[in-house]
Amino acid sequence: MGKLCRSDAELQCELEPLRRAGKQIVTTNGCFDIVSYAHLVMLREAKSQGEILVVGVNSDLSVNKLKGPTRPIRPELERASIIAAFDIVDFVILFDEKDCTDFVTRVRPNVHVNDASYGEDCIESQAVKDCGGRLYLVPKFEWESNTQLLERIKTLL
Repeated sequence: MGKLCRSDAELQCELEPLRRAGKQIVTTNGCFDIVSYAHLVMLREAKSQGEILVVGVNSDLSVNKLKGPTRPIRPELERASIIAAFDIVDFVILFDEKDCTDFVTRVRPNVHVNDASYGEDCIESQAVKDCGGRLYLVPKFEWESNTQLLERIKTLL
């Protein structure tokens, strides 16, 4: 089970000894409003890229900026705790920014994992390069996004 870190300072205290020990640190991120099979695939792929998996979870403020006034559905601590419960996740931290660039800059991963649909030129790619890391894109597969799922549910009500 992963540890939910309450601050960047707490996360850095956890990561520094692991860095010194030569562990490969991997990051990925998401809103995780309704955890889906696609999220599980993404987390598994991320873990396969290194030894320590740090997951950035968009805060309520961040999700609201990204998805609009009706989101998130689940509060941030609930979403972060669900992700931390996965055995493959080592650390979870919330971030307030609309995108994950600052999260990547603060964590300085060896590898950052993203969905292939965002492409090599995704918004965080420069931050990954600047910290000496590499970007790994999870191959695209067909899946229903949470936004699509919510729209489908609305038609059923």
